Amino acid sequence: MSGPEMLMQVLKAEMRAAGVTYKALAQRLGMSESSIKRVFSQGDMSLSRLAQVCKAVGVALEDVLRQAADAVPQADTLTLAQERSLVQDPHLLLVAICCLGHWSVAQMLETYRLSEPQLIACLVKLDRLSLIELKPLNRYRLRVSLAFRWQPDGPVQQFFRSHVVDDYFAGRFDGAGETLLCVHGRLSDPSAKGLVQKIHQLAAELARLHHEAHESCYLANSVRTEIRVAGTWSHQP
Repeated sequence: MSGPEMLMQVLKAEMRAAGVTYKALAQRLGMSESSIKRVFSQGDMSLSRLAQVCKAVGVALEDVLRQAADAVPQADTLTLAQERSLVQDPHLLLVAICCLGHWSVAQMLETYRLSEPQLIACLVKLDRLSLIELKPLNRYRLRVSLAFRWQPDGPVQQFFRSHVVDDYFAGRFDGAGETLLCVHGRLSDPSAKGLVQKIHQLAAELARLHHEAHESCYLANSVRTEIRVAGTWSHQP
């Protein structure tokens, strides 16, 4: 990712953290929303304009420039030790999942039975685990990539199997935007590998759509969760 692109990504992340939409930013700068979106999509922003945007968002220009300069490739996974730390504390794992979904502190407090001190303590722990970078005013930014995934058969996946899977599949999956399919077939090894590759591509597409929803600051009230599995299995009556 080039320097200007990284700068735009950092600025968009700061906007999301501050809850500032393109529309709100346009109003603060006396511009049209379409003009603001065009500036961000083109990545063409003068230093004076960048300073104005930072001021409107409520972030220091120096912080944005530093983050862009210090940006390093983000991890796609956590270590086994990091995952073990999460599953040892269900509240910590819950907050970690919310952070991966870009939830604000206000949304977490509104949705779950967590006190503000409990939540802040979890955010501090996640910062120490390098999942997030905790910032002033309880803002944070993720330190993992959009392609993030849990370790295969690692502590978190094992936790999900033991505590989450039965509850998840107890649903009817007959609502708008829901479906449950169980398709059987015999595949060659190359075909099976190709299918797994397509599943990873679908997961990346979900991450992309979620990221776009945050960039436009439009999020549905429902939380989308997809489980896609391809494996060898035969029923034993």
